Amino acid sequence: MKQKKTHLAVFAVALAALVGVLMLVSRTGYGQTQADSKAASTPALQPLALVEKRTAVAAAEKQETSLFADAAARNTVLKYELSWAFGGKQQRGWYLYTPLISRLLEMDGEAAGPDFASALSRWQTTAGLHPSGVLDDETLYRMVSAWQGSRLKNKVYATPDMLLQAPSADFYDPARPDELRQVERETYAAYKRMVAAAAADPSLGLKVTAAGELAPEEKFFKIVSSFRSREHQAALRAQSPDSGRAGLAVNSPHFTGRALDLYVGGEPVETKDSNRALQVQTPAYRWLVRNAERFGFRPYYYEPWHWEYVGVGTAENK
Repeated sequence: MKQKKTHLAVFAVALAALVGVLMLVSRTGYGQTQADSKAASTPALQPLALVEKRTAVAAAEKQETSLFADAAARNTVLKYELSWAFGGKQQRGWYLYTPLISRLLEMDGEAAGPDFASALSRWQTTAGLHPSGVLDDETLYRMVSAWQGSRLKNKVYATPDMLLQAPSADFYDPARPDELRQVERETYAAYKRMVAAAAADPSLGLKVTAAGELAPEEKFFKIVSSFRSREHQAALRAQSPDSGRAGLAVNSPHFTGRALDLYVGGEPVETKDSNRALQVQTPAYRWLVRNAERFGFRPYYYEPWHWEYVGVGTAENK
């Protein structure tokens, strides 16, 4: 009897062990089946397809790099050799306008390298031009049109009540006659705000007073010329009969009192290429290119010193 009970106990233990093994196998098998199912639902990577895709992308990038490298090489030549005309005068190259061009393209760096060509290509696309990345005459004329289109449009002749007489300290030549120191009121207020910002910029190294204004001996950003009457403009044209449309205008924006010639270096208002080449490199001019629009001023691209007040945040230029 005792032996029988022993056999039953052994049998029970063996049965329990068998049940445990079966349960473990069942769970393991279920997990493997689930994993196998998940693996089956996930497509296997295709190494060949990935290699082909990467190769295609690399080829496209190489082609783009090659394209802009070729464009950069062409721009390096055209920067100084492009033949074009403005105001009845033959022009050569676009190097004099590189600060304005870089500003238009919203980029920094060398104005002829591959990055420049790439940025130019994007701008050409938005301008409806062939995105070659080459700054040819068609592209340059389109840029000139953009710059000219942003200038002062309202050429209303300023009446005495629209003008104020600015202090002699604001002028490049403090001995300038009273009648030649008149500025349109809103323009003068904007000019003072802009000059205060320039004076506060340590990168310019301007000489300033304790009050933060330009010191009397500081010439940069001082006004060279402001309101000019028709009679005075006619006299200036008589002194420069060969200036053409690229020089002294017949219908000058200076009539409005909203055009200011500011000192940016070199000979104040000399249009010779050598003088303009010097002016466009000065920190003062480059600061104006980057910042003048914040204060409502737009450039006349041909004359680095000439800036016109059109207002800030207006739908149309004043």
